[in-house]
Amino acid sequence: MSTTISLKKKRRTTSKSDGEATTTSTVREVKKLKRIGTSELQGPDVAASSEEKEIEARDFGSDLELHRKTCSDIRQLMEDIKTAKDNDESAASIEQKRVKATLQFVTLKKLNRLAHLRCKKARETTMGVKQRVDSLHLQLQNLLYEVMHVEREITKCREFKSTDEDIELVDTDDFYKDAPMKISKPDITKTDQHKQQLARLDWELEQRKRLAKKFKECQSNTDNMIREIQTKQEYIDSLQPRLEKILETTIPVQEYLSMPFHEKQTQHQTARLLPRPLYILFVQGNAYREACDPSMSLKIEGDTEAVRSTISVASLLLDYESDSDTEEALSESKRRRKTVGNRLEEKRQKVLTKHPLQVTMTLKLKDGTTLTLTFSYLVVLQIVTVQIDLKPGNSSLVSSISASDLLSPSDLLTCLYPGDDGKESPNPTNEYQLGKLGMESLSTYIGQTGHPYRWAQWLAGLDFLPDSGEETRPETSIGASHMEDTVRALYDRIHARLAIQKQLASLERNSVPVPSQSMRLFPAKICTQLTSWKTITQDDVEGFHFTRESPIKELIVESHKLFLATCERGSAKLQAVVLLSLDYPTTPPQFMIGITWHGDHNANNDHDIREMEEELNLHYQELTFNTADDYLLANQVQRLMMCFDVYLETKTMGDEGAERPLEFAREKMYMRITRGRSRSRPYRYYPQQGYFTHR
Repeated sequence: MSTTISLKKKRRTTSKSDGEATTTSTVREVKKLKRIGTSELQGPDVAASSEEKEIEARDFGSDLELHRKTCSDIRQLMEDIKTAKDNDESAASIEQKRVKATLQFVTLKKLNRLAHLRCKKARETTMGVKQRVDSLHLQLQNLLYEVMHVEREITKCREFKSTDEDIELVDTDDFYKDAPMKISKPDITKTDQHKQQLARLDWELEQRKRLAKKFKECQSNTDNMIREIQTKQEYIDSLQPRLEKILETTIPVQEYLSMPFHEKQTQHQTARLLPRPLYILFVQGNAYREACDPSMSLKIEGDTEAVRSTISVASLLLDYESDSDTEEALSESKRRRKTVGNRLEEKRQKVLTKHPLQVTMTLKLKDGTTLTLTFSYLVVLQIVTVQIDLKPGNSSLVSSISASDLLSPSDLLTCLYPGDDGKESPNPTNEYQLGKLGMESLSTYIGQTGHPYRWAQWLAGLDFLPDSGEETRPETSIGASHMEDTVRALYDRIHARLAIQKQLASLERNSVPVPSQSMRLFPAKICTQLTSWKTITQDDVEGFHFTRESPIKELIVESHKLFLATCERGSAKLQAVVLLSLDYPTTPPQFMIGITWHGDHNANNDHDIREMEEELNLHYQELTFNTADDYLLANQVQRLMMCFDVYLETKTMGDEGAERPLEFAREKMYMRITRGRSRSRPYRYYPQQGYFTHR
């Protein structure tokens, strides 16, 4: 036991002596650590400044060699410590090696900080150069824009035309020949083009003054002749009774020569029996026909004898019972007598009674298509209804499954004006009149009465105020102000429906009927092919994955026509749901797009498809001009296939232009493949230059 204790004491003594021997070597290292700590305590700014200067003075290669050497020393010291522990060497020796290893870590920390400072400085330098490049690029773009603006202004200046250029002046030789010397001044004007032009204008003014004086003389002669004509006209008017008898005897001759003077006179006499709304419509329609549209015809049809035998229009108005009696008759229908039920049914029939006379308006198109509108007047409800009949011309007869309903009388003139579907009565009073008799809304009886379109009321001089209980008096000014616009709208609607029918028939055959005027809006080669076009329902739209969260789906109403277009190119497939409004092309078709290519893509998960929908649904006005308005749908489908080509070609090429196997070859020219953080695609096509760019 004593032997063991003595050995331990000896070992401690030995380690103490060894520690005293190594005290000198460790003191230097401790002082070095204190100096490093003191420099770190002097503040981050002073330390950072000194380290930046040190970075500029130090060499990166030497620091790398120092790092490697330090790591090697640490590794060696660790191995020595492990060996010393395994060999049970003195603690002082191990402690010395540990301190040395610790000091090496301080060196590593220093080198690590220098490395981070070098990276920070490199990043700052790179950022400064990048900002300078961006600034120079922005200056370049501004200069290009200024150049373009200056060129545009130069073009405007070159194309400027003065008002005097539209005046047809006499020839220069005739000017010097006829004009007096004080105006022509040949010694000056022949050498000065500007003064020559002024002299010619002065001569033109003199001639026009002379002609104006002559015109006044002719006008006075004309007035004298008019007075003579009026005198003779009075004499002719005295012959009116005799001429009427002569006309009656010439009716067979008129029919043989197709000159229906007597029929026209008879129509005018029958027009006096029309109710005032139909009379206004007939008069304004005839005035418009004679002034603007000779191809339009108006005719009064019906039983004139029934009108003459009728006591008065007021006799058709219902003698309503008191409110209490009516409510009692409706609530206790089981106990009321049969005569009361018959009387109520008779009143219901009288509410829908039409005036015996009707006005028929016929519009003829150049291709032989005929639209016949029969206007009737409901005496009790005091509204005008329309019945429609369309007979397409031979050149317009096109068979189409998807367009079968577009020419039907029920939808043909729906929404001719915004919100006017022709199903509800424009007169708010009618709702109370029908409800008082226990009848449903007027839309239930449209097959019997016709459509009460608002434009029909306007043509008849009726303009009902919302929720107004006052009686509306027909006004001629209302019919005159709406006649021209409404007839033009009717022509436009027929043209649009016939055009959309031809387009749908062609699309069903997988052919896009782009008109010749619109061919320049698209590139010469479009690789995408239309493979299918069919009609779908609203339930079918709900089943497509790319329409579930689309905001366009909220626009779908019952009157919309829905179609599904399928386009393919290689392994890529595009499906688009097309919303066609009844007032096309006033309201453009809307597209919802889904693409199947390396997965399912739509506007919710692919920004490029969202931009493609924006290109079709928002920038459609670029596709409408002159006669191409009615072919908006075909142009949009063509643009859809063009954008699909751009989508596939730019997606295959990659955002950074990296080389990869190309499934779709680059068929078109692009200024830039992508732009901005969203990496948008160049869907806009410039036909003049023939390249694609971004908006």
